[in-house]
Amino acid sequence: MKWTDVQRIAEELFEQHDDVDPRYIRFTDLHRWVCELDGFSDDHNRSNEKILEAIQMAWIAEWQD
Repeated sequence: MKWTDVQRIAEELFEQHDDVDPRYIRFTDLHRWVCELDGFSDDHNRSNEKILEAIQMAWIAEWQD
């Protein structure tokens, strides 16, 4: 998984952190959780606020369904 796999990352986070309201997640926690996902193999330093925000928005969409 890479940073560009926004939807897949959001789905994994939704499954692994089902007790978390993604609307209130800190980007530092989000970054760490993405990097800890099984199968995540991208450079940890390649993320940015735009990518993290996209992941958060996709996670919120999963959470609201």
